Amino acid sequence: MRAVLSERYGADADCCFGPTIEHGCLITYSFPMTAFSRRLLRPAALLLLLPLVSATPSEPTPTVPAKPATTLAKPLQGAKPDPQVIAQFGLYNSPKLQAYITQQGKRMTAISDRPGDYGFTIVDSPVINAFATPDGHVYFTRGIMAYFNDEAQFTGVLGHELGHITAQHGKKQQRNSIISSILVAGATLVSPNLLGRIAQPAAQLVSLKYSRTDENEADALGVKYSTKVGYDASHMATFFQTLERTEAQSGSSVPTFLSTHPNSADRYQRVKQLAAQAQQSLGKRTLTVNRDSYLRSIDGLAFGEDPRQGFVEGGVFYHPDLKFRFPIPSGWKSQNSPEQFQMAEPNGKALLAFLGVPGSSLEEAAQTLAKQIGITPGNAQRTTINGFPALVFEGDQQASSNSSATPAHVQSFVIQDGKSYFAFVGLATAATFGTYAPQFANTAQGYQRLTDAGKLNRQSERIRIKQAKSATTLSQALTANGVSSSRLDDMAILNGMQLSDRLTAGQLFKVVGK
Repeated sequence: MRAVLSERYGADADCCFGPTIEHGCLITYSFPMTAFSRRLLRPAALLLLLPLVSATPSEPTPTVPAKPATTLAKPLQGAKPDPQVIAQFGLYNSPKLQAYITQQGKRMTAISDRPGDYGFTIVDSPVINAFATPDGHVYFTRGIMAYFNDEAQFTGVLGHELGHITAQHGKKQQRNSIISSILVAGATLVSPNLLGRIAQPAAQLVSLKYSRTDENEADALGVKYSTKVGYDASHMATFFQTLERTEAQSGSSVPTFLSTHPNSADRYQRVKQLAAQAQQSLGKRTLTVNRDSYLRSIDGLAFGEDPRQGFVEGGVFYHPDLKFRFPIPSGWKSQNSPEQFQMAEPNGKALLAFLGVPGSSLEEAAQTLAKQIGITPGNAQRTTINGFPALVFEGDQQASSNSSATPAHVQSFVIQDGKSYFAFVGLATAATFGTYAPQFANTAQGYQRLTDAGKLNRQSERIRIKQAKSATTLSQALTANGVSSSRLDDMAILNGMQLSDRLTAGQLFKVVGK
C-alpha cells in the first residue's frame, strides 16, 4: 500500500477540506471490476486526503500570524485530473460548473506564491469535502458546492487548498503507519478481527498529523489569495460555522470536511481578524461577495446520495441502473460505496459484502474471488437463484503472518447477471458461522430483477433557487415553497442562516426538490 502511494505521489498528498476521523485521512482501493459493474461500484482511487487543521496541535498557536512564511518552489503541472480519483468518485457532469471553478482557480494560481499549470475538478460525491493532490490538482465535491452560499466562501476555501500546496505542507509531515483497518467511507460496521481480506481492500485509515502552525498558515494563505483576487475573505470564516452545523446535525461517520480539517476553537475569530487586516490594507477598496450569481450557478445541482448508484428502503437494497434488488438481514447496519455494499451484524460479529467480480464464466469469477479473499474453495456447487446462474462455495481464510486479524470462515455466492458477475461474501468466525449462515443465504437467494417502476425511476434531489416574494422569515419562505417541517433545520443550514432570519423581498434562497 505505501509502496503504491509513494510511487504515485512521492509519499505526499496535499490537503483536504472536509470532516474525517480525528487526524485521519481515507485511502481506498478495491477489487477489480468488470466494465459493466463499474456503474455500480467504481474502482476506488488510491487517494490520500490531508487534514486542514490539526485537532491536537504539536506547536503553540499564534493568535494571528503576521505574515505566512510561504515556501517558494518550481511550478506544478497538475492540469489533468488523476484517473484514480475520477474512478473513485466520478466526474460531476456539469460543464458550466466545471468551467466556473477552472476560471476561478486560474485567477488565483496566477497570483499565488507558487504559480503553475493547476487543475480544478468537481467530483460526483455528496460528501461535503474538498482536497488537493501534490501534483497541483484541486478537487471539490458537489456536496461542498451545495453548501457554499456565495463566491467569497468558495474562493476562500479554494485559497486554503492552494495554500497547503504552495507552502508544501505535505512534504513536511511525518506519515504514521496505517493505524486501523476500516470499512468503506470510514464507517466501522464490524469488529476489525472479522474483517479478514474482504474488507481490507475497502478502506484503511492513515494517521497524518499537521502542526497548528501549518494549518494557520493555510488559513492565512486562503485569506491572502482570495483577497488578492478581490473577494471578502471573512466569508470563509462564516462557512466554517456552516460546516460545524452540518457535523452536529448529521452525526455521520462518513469522512467530511471538519474531520479531515479539524476545527480549532479560535478559528472563526482568527480568520475574521486576518480578513479584517487584509481588507484594511486595501484602504477603501470594496471586496466582492457575489451571492446571487453563485446561487444561480448551482441551481439544479444534484444534492445528497445518488439513488441511481443504489439505495436502501424498507430493509431492501435497490439498484435502479443495474436493475436488481436484494434484502438486508433484519437489524443489520449497511454502508453503500463505489467499491461494495456492506451489511454488518449490529455487534460486529458477522459481515456480508456485495461486490462486482471480474471473469468470463462463473468458475473464473469464483476462482478470482477466492484468491482475492485468501481462501481455498471447497465443494463448489452450481445452482440457480431466481433464474440467475450461480455458484456457491465456502472455506476458511488462510492465516496471514503479518496480520492480527482472526481468519474468518467464508461463504460466497457468485451470481451471473447477463455478462456481469456479482458476489455475496459472508464472513464470521468458525465458531459462530452456523448462526449467521442462514442470513447470508437468505440475502443471496433474495437477489432478483428489479421491476418496480417507482424504484427504477428514482432520481436525485436537486438544489432549487427560489426568490422571496415579500419580506419574510426563512422559515416562512421555506414552508411556502413546500419544505416539510422535518427538513426546515436542514434547509436553514444549507442556506447558512437561522430559521428566524429575515429575507428581504426578492432575496434568493435554496430549497431541495426533485
